Formats: sequence, structure tokens, C-alpha cells
Amino acid sequence: MTQKDYNEETIIEELRNEDTRQRAFNKVMRHYTQPLYWQIRRMVIDHENTNDILQETFIKAWVNINHFRGDAKLSTWLYKIAINESITFLNKERNKHTSSIDDEDSFLINNLQADEWFDGDDLQYELQKAINRLPEKQRLVFNMRYFDEMKYEDMSEILGTSVGALKASYHHASKKIEDFFSETN
Repeated sequence: MTQKDYNEETIIEELRNEDTRQRAFNKVMRHYTQPLYWQIRRMVIDHENTNDILQETFIKAWVNINHFRGDAKLSTWLYKIAINESITFLNKERNKHTSSIDDEDSFLINNLQADEWFDGDDLQYELQKAINRLPEKQRLVFNMRYFDEMKYEDMSEILGTSVGALKASYHHASKKIEDFFSETN
């Protein structure tokens, strides 16, 4: 489905109609599977876990589609669900893997090293290591801005954070990544 074949207003109307809801939701899934996959993947690293969380995201969206009021864009609503599912997953993983607060997200680096689906070169691997050292909020903002090229206004709607705070988070994240590369070279 191309971008021009996807009209959100029409899709929302179809989602509200019991007779067309299933077909419309299938369009939504086809349209958002790839961007949501990569949003989740950058958060949890592992391909298998990403697929599970993506599936949970769509299940939760389907179950709650009647509660979608249309106050925000459908994409915003779906990203919120995906991010919340990813954070829930990461919190569970932290509880399983954390022995000290200092290495709280080291399991993400371990997952990256063990991920047979990771096909990046050494520089990409080092970038992922640097990103995974960031605090969760900075990591999320950096990924959304750097990889998805998402506008701060859209991030603000998804994350419920002011544009100014998001810009500051991105700036701090970028500086920490720059410092990481300065230290490793």
C-alpha cells in the first residue's frame, strides 16, 4: 500500500463502521507495520522480541479501536501503544537482568551482539552501543528524531512532553553520543 492509497480520514471512518472495521484495520496494519517495527526494534534491539511487541501493539490497538476518539492522529495513537509496550517489555527485562543500577541496560548491548538479524557494520554497532548507553527517554527521543526524522511536534503528541524538553533531550543525547565516540577513538 502506497502513501497515496492510504487516507487516514477514510480509514478512521471505516474503523468506526462495524462492516468495514476489519478491512480498514488490515490497511492500518499494512501501512504501519514497518515504521512501528523499526521504532520498537530500536528500543528493544532483538528481532524476535520486536515481532512479539509489534503483535501485542496491534492486538491492543484492535481491542481498543472503539476507544480511539480521533483527537490525535492514528499514527500518534499507534506509536504511543508501541512505545508503552516496548517500555513495559524493557522494564520486565531490566528486572530479570539487573544486578546493579550502573549496568541497567547492558542486556541491550548483549542482545545486539547476539542478534543474528543485526547486519550493521562496526560503526553501526558502535553507534548502537552509544545509543543504548543513553537514559531511556533520551534514547527514545534520539531514535525518533535521528532515525525516523520525526518532527518534535509529533513526538510531543506521542510522548506527552513539551517541544522544548524534547529538543533538550535530543541535544543531550547527541552530545553523549559524540562524547562516546570521542572516548573510544
